[in-house]
Amino acid sequence: MVWTDTDPMVSIKDLHKSFGSLEVLKGVSMDIMKGEVICIIGPSGSGKSTLIRCVNALNNFQSGSILVEGQEVNDPDLDKLELRKKVGMVFQQYNLFPHKTAIENIMMAPLLVLKDKKEDVERLARGLIKKVRLEGKEDSYPGELSGGQQQRVAIARSLAMNPDVMLFDEVTAALDPETVNEVLQTIRDLAEDGMTCILVTHEMGFAREVADHIYFTDRGVIVEHGPPATFFDAAKDPRTIAFLGQIL
Repeated sequence: MVWTDTDPMVSIKDLHKSFGSLEVLKGVSMDIMKGEVICIIGPSGSGKSTLIRCVNALNNFQSGSILVEGQEVNDPDLDKLELRKKVGMVFQQYNLFPHKTAIENIMMAPLLVLKDKKEDVERLARGLIKKVRLEGKEDSYPGELSGGQQQRVAIARSLAMNPDVMLFDEVTAALDPETVNEVLQTIRDLAEDGMTCILVTHEMGFAREVADHIYFTDRGVIVEHGPPATFFDAAKDPRTIAFLGQIL
């Protein structure tokens, strides 16, 4: 299949995923176009994180299809490294190397995986440090940074691979309230720059403000979805209404 910009950048069709006898995803479908920001919300255990982990092949799945720029993720011949160059992912835990400085953490993948020239990678990394508003922290070790600063280094590290799509899995869940906004602002900036983003989040105000489309999942299915204004102000499904009533 030849992919073009007018096709969905990520196309998920009838996705089923089980862990043993536990069916976690029960026929999920969604299309994400280039430059769109998608927020996936829902109660714990509803399959949100599993869904986005399937997109960059961290989890396999039993049936259905995920196409990333026309490439089938479940293809046994898939080059996972090539996929993950296109699809960056940032996790709840920062997973930084504690013995490497901020800039060294950002430079590692382009140097080791892409084999880019060190001077080019350092220039890129310094630009990304600036992009995530951490000038002056280049030579700080993770233990010297706040949680919000570490998470922004993790975002810059993913961006260093120049991905086409960014996945964010509850990236503010482990942060102190005062540092949450630092990270959300970084994601806002990416969205404004046109990065295609898929976020699993509990930050409803952020989802309302930034998302082009919101999906509400419960017990492995998409219960309701729509643009933020419709979703938050005119939800129809009782499960959606009950969920929003608990958290808003």
